[in-house]
Amino acid sequence: MRGRILRRWLGRATLDPSERAVGLTPNGRLKSGRLAGLSMNRAILTLSWPILAESLLNSLVGLTDMVLAASLGEAAADGLGAAAYVGWFLGLTGMAVGVGATAIISRSVARGRLAVANAAIGQTLLLQLLCGAIAAILVVVSIPWMVRLYGLEGDAAAAFRTYLLLLAAGVPLLGILTGGTACLRGSGDSYRPMLAMIVVNIVNVGASWVLSGADWVRVSGAGAEAQRVVVIENPFGFNLGVTGIALGTLLAQGVGAVMIVAFLIKGKGGVRLRRNRLKPHLHTMRRLARLGLPNFFETMGMWVGNYVVALMVGWIGAGALGAHLVAIRIEAFSFLPGFSMGIAAATLVGQYLGAGSSRLAKVAVARCMVIAMALMGGFGAVFLLFPRQITGMFTGVTSHIEAVPQCLMIAGVVQIPFAAALVLRSALRGAGDTKGAMWITWITTYGLRLPMVFLFSGVDVVTSRKLADGSFERIVLIDNPMPWEASLAGVWLGLCAEIVIRAALFGAWWLRGGWIKARV
Repeated sequence: MRGRILRRWLGRATLDPSERAVGLTPNGRLKSGRLAGLSMNRAILTLSWPILAESLLNSLVGLTDMVLAASLGEAAADGLGAAAYVGWFLGLTGMAVGVGATAIISRSVARGRLAVANAAIGQTLLLQLLCGAIAAILVVVSIPWMVRLYGLEGDAAAAFRTYLLLLAAGVPLLGILTGGTACLRGSGDSYRPMLAMIVVNIVNVGASWVLSGADWVRVSGAGAEAQRVVVIENPFGFNLGVTGIALGTLLAQGVGAVMIVAFLIKGKGGVRLRRNRLKPHLHTMRRLARLGLPNFFETMGMWVGNYVVALMVGWIGAGALGAHLVAIRIEAFSFLPGFSMGIAAATLVGQYLGAGSSRLAKVAVARCMVIAMALMGGFGAVFLLFPRQITGMFTGVTSHIEAVPQCLMIAGVVQIPFAAALVLRSALRGAGDTKGAMWITWITTYGLRLPMVFLFSGVDVVTSRKLADGSFERIVLIDNPMPWEASLAGVWLGLCAEIVIRAALFGAWWLRGGWIKARV
């Protein structure tokens, strides 16, 4: 009985006689692009596995930086933990323009309009350079203010400044890497971006480790018996610390950007970067902006909300920011299947709608969501069963070993609804309904996430004042009404409770069906 219900929900991947889909064969296969002639399941596999591998490699870049920083000490980990949130802001413009590029290119390829797709590639790269430079300048001038807002002092503040300044210098490179990858995915090519990320990781791990002088360490034992064990001692004599970690990341982004541009120039199936498409073209830029701006405001709203969450984590006390980022970096592995299936769903929604079949778009999203829920549910089980063992593999800081496992167990409970939210959100973007995704994100972030995190965390809202001797005095602005002590586990409880509600809202909006008529 359950099998019949599931098959009915997933639907048939063939064309209905009532549908007039000029871009599809009678058995529901796309006629143009890299996915031409493939069955739906084969198309999902072709798109998703390279994206999954690429996403895994992309997560390793941030994880490598965090592991090396933890090896340098708690202050370096706190500094990079704070800087990572600002670094995510630097990638917002790249993500926003990339969403517009994927939507336009996927539909254009399905309709055989390769000139439109090529124009979108050129204009995407131009916008990435411009917007990335503006974002970098804004971050650099805001560094002194952010140091005070986080309440960072001493070595933690120095690590934050150093890492963030070098990170900002590489934003144009990151923009080319992100935007070019989105263009390739829109054309149905997820394999070559994966190759670029393999090289990026090799360069990042090698260069950051060599330049930083940090040893690879892990923690053995628990509680008072916990000991730091050096797994690999760094034999190089550069010892640049946080500066070396940032330089390694910068070098890796540069190599990745060069590879992506080379892939775009070479092209495949007529979709490629052409020199004449690098001249400003206002019509294409407007189309990218119309699709990208709602996504930018959506992700910007989410970033601001998460930035406030990071401030609350910082107010808990020393070591909390580093532990929070370690937990995030580990949990990131769990939602990679959801992310990869979401990207596959976004591409297939765009191509099936462009080819003329909204029914097959629905079927593709349903199949991607079931796969994501199964895979992420497996990760959730691992987090519940082995949280302490996993944490000990990635950090040698004692305070992290105590706090991170609790966060992983909380995250493990919500992996299945999290999978649904990731796929449906990406599918709405791929369909061009970026405004719907934006409003759901804003409502859940500010109406649910921040209030729930504040209450469950037990943390007071504080600020700081610099004293004459150069130290900082903490000033309580709002007392938390809850009776329990401030804790990182409370923060994660609020975050994960909001995810469940967000998944339900995305599901309701998807079933409403307004995305079918979204204008691209």
